Formats: sequence, C-alpha cells, structure tokens
Amino acid sequence: MATSLGRIGMFERIYVEDAIHDHPRTIDLLKRYPSAEAIRCSRYGEVFNPKRQNFRVQKSNPALILAEKRGEKVLSTPAGYGLGADHHYYFSHMLNCLYDCRYCFLQGMYRSSNFVLFVNYEDFVSDIREIANSHSNEKCIFFSGYDCDSLALESLTGFANHFLDLFQNLPNATLELRTKSVNVSPLLQRGALENVVVAFTLSPDLVAKSLEFKAPTLSARLRAIAKLTSAGWKIGLRFDPLIYFDNCQQVYQAFIDETLEQIPLSAIHSTTIGVFRSPKTIFNNMKSLYPEEPLFMGNLKLSNGLVRYPENVETSLVENITKRVLQHIPENLLFQQK
Repeated sequence: MATSLGRIGMFERIYVEDAIHDHPRTIDLLKRYPSAEAIRCSRYGEVFNPKRQNFRVQKSNPALILAEKRGEKVLSTPAGYGLGADHHYYFSHMLNCLYDCRYCFLQGMYRSSNFVLFVNYEDFVSDIREIANSHSNEKCIFFSGYDCDSLALESLTGFANHFLDLFQNLPNATLELRTKSVNVSPLLQRGALENVVVAFTLSPDLVAKSLEFKAPTLSARLRAIAKLTSAGWKIGLRFDPLIYFDNCQQVYQAFIDETLEQIPLSAIHSTTIGVFRSPKTIFNNMKSLYPEEPLFMGNLKLSNGLVRYPENVETSLVENITKRVLQHIPENLLFQQK
C-alpha cells in the first residue's frame, strides 16, 4: 500500500536552521504546518547527528528539519556508476526517505530518520547550471534521489517542479528522478521533457512485499509508469538491488517479462542491473536495527570492503537477469552498476 505524508501524520516538530529562518520556502512550509512546534537550531547536525537516537522509533513519527545545504552541492558519481554520458553527477535536496526498505543504505548511514530538507534550491540550480555550461559540448547526467526519493514528498518539497524548469533550459544536461513513488501528477500536469528521466526502482512482488515497507506495490508502480509513458515521459528501469533467495532466478525472470512486456521500448531511456552490496560499517548498522531480518542472515560475505554475495552467486544472478532483460531491449539500453 502506498504511503503519503498524510498517512504518517502531520509533523509535530519542525526544526529550522537560523540561517534560513527567513527563506521564502521556510516561511511557506511553516505556514502549511501551523500546529507543528517550530524549533530553532544553529545547524541541522545538532538534531540529525547525535548518537543514541533510535532510527526505528523515529521512523514512525519523523520530524522535519529545514536547513541550508553548505559546501559542495553537486558531486561526481562513484566510479562504475553511470549511464554512458560524458559526465555523471548526483545531488541531494533531501536526506532520508518516506519508505522503509530493509536493504536501503540510509538506515545504516544516518543515526536519525528525521527528514532534512535543504531549502536553498537556488544554490543547487546555480551549481548545476555552472557545471552543465562548463561542459557545453558534452552530455551530463545529474542524478537526484540518492539520499531520498525524488517524488515521494513532492507535495511537501515542490522539488521536481522547481528543477524541471532548470533542465528545460539545459539541453546538454539530463536529470534522473529516482523514485518508487506513484506521485506522478506533478509531471503529468506539464509537458514531458526529453532530457528528464523518471527512473523507477522495481523489484518482484515477493521482494517488494518482504523488504520494501510503506512503498507502493509493483502493480501500482507499473500503472504510474503507464501514465507517464502515455504522456511522453522517458522511463528508467532500475533492477537494483537484486536479492538472492531460493528460486530467485525464476522469480526474477517472470518479473522481468511482466515488467518489460508492459512498457513500450520507445519509452525506455535506460535499464540498470545491480546486486545488493553495502560498505561493512553501514551493513553492520543496518543489521543491528533488524537483527532477525533474513536478508542480513543470508550468505553475504565481505569482499574488498563491501558486504555482498559470493562471487559465483552474484555472477550467476547478474548473468541470468541480464540475459532475460536483453530478450526485451537492445544492449545499448542496459548498464551494469558496480
């Protein structure tokens, strides 16, 4: 069942950094939540970073933290992460996600499950425009949704609408909106942009029901994709992370067929495949939150600083899924994520 902001309740507390207390976006959000207790702070880390916070408890009733993003706002992606452009970057207008996926690295990286919203969009816009203009004769892709879901809280953030206006005027730059959300109305209310990709993380029903708590069902995501493709939007398919379990290859094969038979080839911008993997420290933090979670009790191994499946298991799974995907799409639309 999909979850919206209303389903988790109104914010009881909104923390506001002193530096952006008078920012128009801050003022607007505080007006929209008049019953919330507004609490001033010097830096969002005072609330977000202290030890001995309970991520699981906070997840049921998170606070909202309004902050200014300082320092570098747009970063180069890690090696091995990209879609074939000349340059790849990522940025995060928000920290933490509405959904509660057991495999998500955020629960192992952050001590808090409160939402941090960086309200200074204009600074992100300036940096993205500067980077794109510096590569005016080359293709750049900018990934959003690395530390959050790009669309799940659009009614709160107005993120997509704001940044689509930017990319509409950056022909050499592409924006990826990574999401599990079915909140696609803001996109359907405007014309599709050739350089914007709505990239859905997709898993078989069995995996989604077991691990992707609070997220929309696979069928709901496929219906959202159908609406977007009918309106001309380009779709990214993110089969990542692949999860190993008994009979998983047969389950994934059926899932791949079901998914790709419903989506017009002309609408697919790119497809990616990646297996579950996590840095050791983050994995241990995740496991401490859910010590009885079967995902963390499987045959995962530490290899080159990452917790992942043994090489033979990973290779077999990736090769099998890759072969199935290529029965539906040409090879130039498929990218492996390492």
